[in-house]
Amino acid sequence: MRHRQPTSQAAHARFIETSQLPGLDGLRGLAILPVIWHHATPRLLPGVWGKGAVGVDLFFALSGFLITTLLLRERRSSGRIHLLAFYARRSLRIFPLYYAVLGLYALRALQTQAGSATARHFLQGLPYHATYTANWFLDYAVPYPVMFAFSWSLCVEEQFYWIWPGLVALLPNRALVGGLMAGAVVIDALAEHAAFSAWLPPGSLGLRMLTSFAAPIGCGSIVALLLDAPRSFGAVRWLIGWRGAAPVLLLLSVGWLLVPATPYLSLSITLAALVGAVALGPDHGLAWLLERAPLRKLGTLSYALYLLHITALGLVRRFLPHQQDNAWVVFALGLPLSVLFAQAAHVAIERPFLRLRKRFR
Repeated sequence: MRHRQPTSQAAHARFIETSQLPGLDGLRGLAILPVIWHHATPRLLPGVWGKGAVGVDLFFALSGFLITTLLLRERRSSGRIHLLAFYARRSLRIFPLYYAVLGLYALRALQTQAGSATARHFLQGLPYHATYTANWFLDYAVPYPVMFAFSWSLCVEEQFYWIWPGLVALLPNRALVGGLMAGAVVIDALAEHAAFSAWLPPGSLGLRMLTSFAAPIGCGSIVALLLDAPRSFGAVRWLIGWRGAAPVLLLLSVGWLLVPATPYLSLSITLAALVGAVALGPDHGLAWLLERAPLRKLGTLSYALYLLHITALGLVRRFLPHQQDNAWVVFALGLPLSVLFAQAAHVAIERPFLRLRKRFR
């Protein structure tokens, strides 16, 4: 007769000891593709073709899961979470390329578009971009293109880094920390449905700040907390640890997108469960897809791809003006150009700083 508890304990031990999760690189690659497609389209397309922004939500779920997992494992191995070292590692990972690209946008605005409303808007909002607060203070409802508009998601992630690691470090009780994050997810869902309109009217700064929290980040963090605890690990593994769980969750995620008014909270939970299912082990049912070398390569370059793909797509449109409204052509040519830019940025900017991260482990 099979004894479930020892099996669950052994699986939990393997999960805790696993440091390399190649399937998650594949998920990053899977996330960046619809984002590039989304920005390759000339306008918002109807149906599922217009929902490429879901790739950002998958990135959010991955970030919440991975950051929380790293923090919990650091405390498990060393007895505490070294916040200064954590922020040093994050800064070396995120800031060099971000500020390099932001600087290039600023030079472009100053040298080639200083007389345009788009450039003036960007330069006025430059302090917000530089401090990761553009999603709070920048006016996106303008009748002209917003330069560097894609940075809103990076602001969301950075604001998550400001608060969450400190809470995890100061509150060792997983249930309490998980309860706080669950409360944040619920409050965000209520705010998105105008539950606080009496106190926070539409367009107010308070509402923008409240709804800038991303539910997928919260859901990914909760999944990480559940998998880290031996007791809840068994239950979560029973739900999403079987071989067909990851394919089913991926299909369910697509199914939510087919709904005209996609239920965002349901999609967020599904994406976080998908991340957890892939992280549980190599036998997750999507290895044939996520562990393919090209997709994993896209995953390892995903941050640089996110920062540079707009430039690549813009160049395709500039040199092929007669094809600028053809999403398939712009995407097909812009994707390899984005990869080329991302690889160059990785070698020239990211890699030297990533080597320095070893000093803060």
